Formats: sequence, structure tokens, C-alpha cells
Amino acid sequence: MSVRSNRLLLSLAFAGLILESVASHPALATSKVSLFKVITAKDEIVIGLDDDQLAAFEAKNAGGVARHLASKGTLTAWQYGVRKAEAGALEQAPLRQVGLIANEALRVEPYTTPLKIVPLPDMTGQ
Repeated sequence: MSVRSNRLLLSLAFAGLILESVASHPALATSKVSLFKVITAKDEIVIGLDDDQLAAFEAKNAGGVARHLASKGTLTAWQYGVRKAEAGALEQAPLRQVGLIANEALRVEPYTTPLKIVPLPDMTGQ
């Protein structure tokens, strides 16, 4: 093989490796989503907040989310739930945007899941 053929082959292999890593790890291209369970006397839901949203809070944890909600009075977030992916595996995915209103009986705690967490939809085009 000539030097030119070797370079072309190496370039194609490298491009394929880059494309494979982005396709198999889509979270690398988006902000990480943290899940929290919001519990009231009547109900509980799981919400997802990305790193950009959490950066606006005092702390990037459940306490920071609770303090932000208490100080501002409201918070808009994505409600998360379990769904089946196209391949048939279960995943945590955003269902709809919800508005939370501060309440004295409200509790926020971190939510862990063994399932894949789907990133938030891109809302910049709206």
C-alpha cells in the first residue's frame, strides 16, 4: 500500500471511531440530566433538570432545588417517567413540562434509577 492509501485508510478509521463514540454515547453531546423526586402530602413526581438549570440554583443538589423553589415560589421542570425505547429497553424519559408551586409540605430528594436517562428535548427552536 502506498503512503497515500495508508493515510486515507487511517483517516476513515478515525472518522468511523469518532462517529461511533458519539452515536453510542449521545449524552456526551448534551447536558447531563439529574432526576429529583418531588413529594407532597398528596402526590409525588420525578422531575429532570439539566446542568444549565442546576447552575442557576444555590447548590446542584436536592437542597438547592428545594431552596430555589421556596425562594422563587414556582419552578418549571420536565416530568420524567418510564417508557420503552425503540429497541425495547426501558428508559427514563421526559413526559411533559410541569409547573411546581412551593408548599410547606413539599420535599425534594435525589432520584436514582438503573435505567438510561433520556436528555431533555431541545426547546431552542420554539
